[in-house]
Amino acid sequence: MNPLYFEAQFATSADALRQLPDTSEVEVAFAGRSNAGKSSALNRITRNRKLARTSKTPGRTQLINYFHLGEESGRYLVDLPGYGYAKVSRDKRTHWQKVLGEYLVKREPLKCLIMLMDVRHPLTDVDWRLLEFILGEREGPELDLHILLTKADKLSRNKANAALHATVKELESASVSASLQLFSALKGDGVADVHAVLDRYFN
Repeated sequence: MNPLYFEAQFATSADALRQLPDTSEVEVAFAGRSNAGKSSALNRITRNRKLARTSKTPGRTQLINYFHLGEESGRYLVDLPGYGYAKVSRDKRTHWQKVLGEYLVKREPLKCLIMLMDVRHPLTDVDWRLLEFILGEREGPELDLHILLTKADKLSRNKANAALHATVKELESASVSASLQLFSALKGDGVADVHAVLDRYFN
């Protein structure tokens, strides 16, 4: 594991692209369907239970949240609003979709998107819509994709591995290039693997 990620600290929140840090050099963003365990994963990866707010209510993350890895280093972990179901107004949901879409398509410092999916329900319709949007609309450098199949502790090891292999095959059939892994925020399984992915961009 890399202790760099244990130093992550909140930097800023944004509700529009114009509010994003203009000194950013490298960003790795975390996105997931509402209630996929995104905040819990970020907190486990950074060993900071208070870094990203967790809630039993889907859609708690309502802004783009930046966490710096060393002040003025230009390196950030980015927590994106959950997509899909959320107990918010239609106007707010439409706004999120617009901002999230613009960020994923236009943000130059963004090098990798880590998508989180519940291992029991991977590649839902909204997951596919996001993947297809990114692959079809992304401007500039190609965006690397890494998928965390979260809540792996909810399944036996055999069933979790079976879900992983099935997801790999489904992505390959759709010609989607992505790396995948199992992850459990509860038990900490897979944290070292996530750190290894982050090291590609921050070391």
